[in-house]
Amino acid sequence: MALNRREALGATAAIGLLHGTPALAATANRTLTNPNATPAARRLYAYLWHQYGRTTLTGQQEQGSAPPNPNGELDYLRRVTGRQPALLGLDYIDPRDNDAVNDRATEWARSGGIVTLCWHWGAPDIGTGYENSKKDFDVAAALKTGTPQNVAMMRDMTDIARLLAVLRDRGVPVLWRPFHEFSGDWFWWGKHGPDAFKALWALMYDRFIRVHRLDNLIWVLGWAGQNIDPAWYPGRAQVDIAGADIYALDHGNLAKMFAQVKAIVGDTLPICLHENGPVPDPSLLGPSADWLWFMTWHTRWLTGADQNRPDQLRRDFASKRYITKDELPAWLKVTR
Repeated sequence: MALNRREALGATAAIGLLHGTPALAATANRTLTNPNATPAARRLYAYLWHQYGRTTLTGQQEQGSAPPNPNGELDYLRRVTGRQPALLGLDYIDPRDNDAVNDRATEWARSGGIVTLCWHWGAPDIGTGYENSKKDFDVAAALKTGTPQNVAMMRDMTDIARLLAVLRDRGVPVLWRPFHEFSGDWFWWGKHGPDAFKALWALMYDRFIRVHRLDNLIWVLGWAGQNIDPAWYPGRAQVDIAGADIYALDHGNLAKMFAQVKAIVGDTLPICLHENGPVPDPSLLGPSADWLWFMTWHTRWLTGADQNRPDQLRRDFASKRYITKDELPAWLKVTR
């Protein structure tokens, strides 16, 4: 029988800490892929593994700095539920906002929350922004050193690596979710098939770890739920958490999608619902749908009447299955 969230937190405390990390059974696949990961990243990953199969962390993607309120989703959840999500999702989507994204991420981590970041990467030879992320880009040319496409791609990677290095130097561990929904055909990184995608993933993984020393990252792989194909899987050596998403118009547990991911990664990785509209009914979660976290998308996907009614959100955030920010262990708080 799964522990409820308060029992699980108590169990974590009872297990104790070893050099600041929860003691876990000696299981090789519960270590981060980066052997040089920071202590904070290792602590967070150990905590996530301990919760997996017991509880599910609540998550919320923010809209960003757009007026009238960059914290609109968090304020809405506070008003409606009296609680805050365990995870805050942020996005390097607008260069004018990226420094502020880092500041919001830092504030969230210092207040005891968990940070996850994605990147709506505009086609490097066109420009930044969501609409440009849906335009095509010659990935085959970009993977050849010295081409104009390669120069543009490496420039963009370096820019984002510098932003992530700020969070590293501030002690913030990041659930890093690049190339999200990669198995769909709407973003440029998904338009050229699984081999091109895996080459992109391997290139970023290598450069961010070996060249930029971004040892604060926990690498999250997120399929598009319409196409959960093992051909797209980079392998356990480059992935720390696997997930999938689909914007279903009900509050079901998405068990079929969970099973499709688990058929690929088995028990070697925890599995998350990396984006959603309606929050899954917590009473329906369990072995067939043991999502590590959910992360509701912003604006209408949180507040729309066809997505999440206030009474449903209050029920969900008060459930024993779901972990909210106030229930995260104090030792996850970033203190720098």
